[in-house]
Amino acid sequence: MPFKSQAQRRKFAELLVQGKISPATYEEWNRETGGKKLPDHVKPRTRAKRKSSPKRSTAKRKTKRR
Repeated sequence: MPFKSQAQRRKFAELLVQGKISPATYEEWNRETGGKKLPDHVKPRTRAKRKSSPKRSTAKRKTKRR
């Protein structure tokens, strides 16, 4: 899976130095990314808004008196 941003590449390099990932994993991701120009950060995707249900009438209902 290729890197999506420079920040992700830096994070993986840090994990590599700490020994939390193998050099093979880092090289695989780096190879798949290739020479692409990556953005510094990637914004998270926005979620689709829900369709709102029909609005109910705000008029008070009449109640039966006993």
